[in-house]
Amino acid sequence: MKISLAIGLGLLTTSIIAQAQDSTQPLWEAGLLGGFASTPSYPAASDRSTRAIVLPYLIYRGEVLRADRNGIGARVVHTNDVELDIGFSASLPSRSTDNVARTGMTDMGTLFEFGPRLKWTLARPTATSRVRMELPLRGVLEFNSGVSAQGLVFEPELTYETRDALAGWSFSASSSLVWGDRRLNNFFYGVSPQFSTAIRPAYDAQAGLIASRLSLATSRHFGDDLRLFGFVRFESYAGAANQGSPLHLQSSGTSVGLALAWTLGRSEQRARN
Repeated sequence: MKISLAIGLGLLTTSIIAQAQDSTQPLWEAGLLGGFASTPSYPAASDRSTRAIVLPYLIYRGEVLRADRNGIGARVVHTNDVELDIGFSASLPSRSTDNVARTGMTDMGTLFEFGPRLKWTLARPTATSRVRMELPLRGVLEFNSGVSAQGLVFEPELTYETRDALAGWSFSASSSLVWGDRRLNNFFYGVSPQFSTAIRPAYDAQAGLIASRLSLATSRHFGDDLRLFGFVRFESYAGAANQGSPLHLQSSGTSVGLALAWTLGRSEQRARN
């Protein structure tokens, strides 16, 4: 979903691009990732969250188990152009004390998503580029003083990826639409009667569009062990299903991030795509 505070791991999973095209990659890589990201606290929020983080990372490119830019998944079907897997991802929590519009409301806990994802390569314009469609449908669990189901999210995404082997740069551009069911949209935009105020009336959200997204990302290798990543993402909330919510405060939002990854070890064994 990548619609709450997907910072830290989100930096890595959003910005390591065009890797699956290279059949000479190690089976696994491990190292340290450091960087920052600034995002809206949630889609259409007026407040932002900016964090810097340093954490270990692992990329694993097994034939079934994969841990890469798209998160963690288990491949069920894999051909040259079509892949079906069960994907997993997570995003960081957001405290209501950090968001004026949600003051006094329950904090948003850590979100964990899982579900099927179809990835379909539509075209390969050149030997180092491709156009791909992803169709993920995921259930959302919230960890916040217990575990609770928070609905379903569907985010079809069209991506163009390319890399310049000589210069060391990789680029991607993608567009997507994010839909949530009624339960998930209530998680972001619903206001139950006990949390209503004179300026924040009760609101019952409906299923529908959350955001339209356009994302750009780039990376560059500096030697074998150091990589620079950056991304910018623009979100439009025009046509969103819950613009009438007192928590839906913006018509657009922007996220940016920059990170460095230092590889400390890698396997001699090569991955098999």
